[in-house]
Amino acid sequence: MDGFSDLNLFALVARHRNLAAAAREIGVTPPAVSKRLAQLERRLGVRLMNRTTRRLSLTPEGELYLANGSRILDELSELEQLVARGRGEPTGMLRVNASFGFGRTYIAPAISAFIAQYPAMQIQLHLTDRPLNLQEEGFDLGIRFGEAPDARVNARLLLPNRRMACAAPDYLKRHGEPAAPHDLAHHTCIVLRENESAYGTWHFSRGKRTETVKVSGALSSNDGGVALQWALDGRGVVVRSEWEIRRYIQSGALVPLLGAWTLPNADIHAIYLERHRLSAKLRTFIDYLGVFLQTAFTHDAPAKP
Repeated sequence: MDGFSDLNLFALVARHRNLAAAAREIGVTPPAVSKRLAQLERRLGVRLMNRTTRRLSLTPEGELYLANGSRILDELSELEQLVARGRGEPTGMLRVNASFGFGRTYIAPAISAFIAQYPAMQIQLHLTDRPLNLQEEGFDLGIRFGEAPDARVNARLLLPNRRMACAAPDYLKRHGEPAAPHDLAHHTCIVLRENESAYGTWHFSRGKRTETVKVSGALSSNDGGVALQWALDGRGVVVRSEWEIRRYIQSGALVPLLGAWTLPNADIHAIYLERHRLSAKLRTFIDYLGVFLQTAFTHDAPAKP
């Protein structure tokens, strides 16, 4: 068993903190992974992991091995990219995290088109209902909405985007349009339960003026697509991102509300860890993704750049 192979395996298990999950990813059995880890520990003469029935935790020696081993693996990847540049195309694996709705609508088609153009690449797309920690979960790239993250990660703006309050014409015919944000307190609103945001609280701003409105209604969901469909059915007012509702506004199926007011930033960013800033494969993918999304958003449907 060569050292780099063992190091890759250890990094994979450390990321999952679970033998079964790591085994599934590489297509082997959990006992096979356990055996290799035991061999690695015997060879090094130290225990790297504490094993329990539910989860693994790293020993101090394991933390040291992972921290320095990750740096070595990154440097090896960069070396391979440097050598591969002579072939004129990126190679290697990227792990990408995105939300369910945007991931299915735009990121998955973008990856499909990217792989057709760069067949030497491998991409794992993991969709979740809330953002994952890139470092803890072992992802190379995350797609995030809102303000650019803090200095611990790098961010590239992929697509300007805004949140909008809207409702179906049928609903507005029955209930009228709100003239100001505080009017929404008297409307039937469709509330989304997601992430750690305050449930049913919408924040509006207009210049230096701000209004926070506590909204309510008969319907709520943790799925944005469901909330959007209820709004299309005329069940109430909803706040959704421009990328998701633009075509419905253009067709007249939804009417934008309170146009003089803005909701919190929803710009779409690609975020990645500091150590990946020079990765040729990551840079190529992010460049491609930016062009793809701009083209797709312009034409209101996923399209190749």
